Amino acid sequence: MRLARRAPRERRRVSTLRYAYVTNGLTDHRIGEALELLAENGYGGVALTLDHVHFDPGAPRLRARAARLRSQLERFGLSCVVETGARFVLDPRRKHFPTLLSEGRERRVELLCRAIDVAVELHAPVVSMWSGAAPDRSRAHAWDLLVDGCARVLEHAQSNGVVLGFEPEPGMLVERLADYEDLRGRLGHPPGLGLTLDVGHVVWGEPLSVAETVRRGAPTLVHVHLEDGRHGVHEHLMFGDGELDLDEALSALVEVGYAGLVAVELPRHAHAAHEAVPCAIAALRASERELAGR
Repeated sequence: MRLARRAPRERRRVSTLRYAYVTNGLTDHRIGEALELLAENGYGGVALTLDHVHFDPGAPRLRARAARLRSQLERFGLSCVVETGARFVLDPRRKHFPTLLSEGRERRVELLCRAIDVAVELHAPVVSMWSGAAPDRSRAHAWDLLVDGCARVLEHAQSNGVVLGFEPEPGMLVERLADYEDLRGRLGHPPGLGLTLDVGHVVWGEPLSVAETVRRGAPTLVHVHLEDGRHGVHEHLMFGDGELDLDEALSALVEVGYAGLVAVELPRHAHAAHEAVPCAIAALRASERELAGR
């Protein structure tokens, strides 16, 4: 997609990648202070998780609040992508509930459409989403519900000039790249449905290597989550604490001409974000230097 790809150039510097940070790893900071922390550490963007902490999608005066947040983003020179993965934003007792596959699914459709409205106000080009886990019903029926829900959200996104970035998520109906490709096919390969690729999830369970997965997903890649991880274990780790070859990941993103945000996602490090934020980008810059020296 044009939104997040540009023509590769020979010997392109890795520093052309634009790093961001997902706000689910900044929940102990007020949003203004979180943005300031990112800017002073050299990040170029933020992936804003809609939740009760930083931007409540269900609170009144959505447009006015979004306008204030857009001013803060502009002040710090940060680009933005909207995330919809807050655990309890719709139900305080059931994580990630309801989904597009469950009872109450209309509430999830409404949330995703509201996220698109927020993205329009923030001038954010992408809203990232996922399927949810399949409930106790046939997979065929779950797929029918997912296609129906995605088609409705996609219509709202396309009418507002926003691209959806669909993220394969461990344990969900769409949990690997092949499942995302299946979804695009069922929807007729719509240009407004792109891929959010979480590199840590690739380590968790993709059959291909990180570089091969990035190359395969490149034609529709619109958003990237980046953290370390281990095979078979869904846990977001700081770079160097897992099995990810960070050099391979960054090199592959540059190779395919990816131009969207590369968002560090460390939700379990929020209590130490003042350390995790600079530590993460230091690891990214060190990897860049390593690649430049080869």
